Amino acid sequence: MRTCVVEFVVETVGELVLTAAACLLLAGLLVLSVWGWQRSPLITGGLAGLLAVFLCYGARELRRPAGTPRKGRLAAAAACTTTAAVVFALYASSCSCG
Repeated sequence: MRTCVVEFVVETVGELVLTAAACLLLAGLLVLSVWGWQRSPLITGGLAGLLAVFLCYGARELRRPAGTPRKGRLAAAAACTTTAAVVFALYASSCSCG
């Protein structure tokens, strides 16, 4: 019984920490994008476009059949970044700081 309570508390605290980190990261990204847009909309839009292309490349690499190996470090980095972005988006969507 006691281990169930300890496990529940640890999972709840872990979930709260991850959600708070996602909310803080989301707020930081929003502040950074507004600041960048005020400085140079062209550069900010270009960097956002490059990030979108990189994430799409990572999504394509994640959908690659299991038998074929990745094509190097860029493909692995894109796949990891896309996975991290999806996890971040899931946690940020549960954020009630809006």
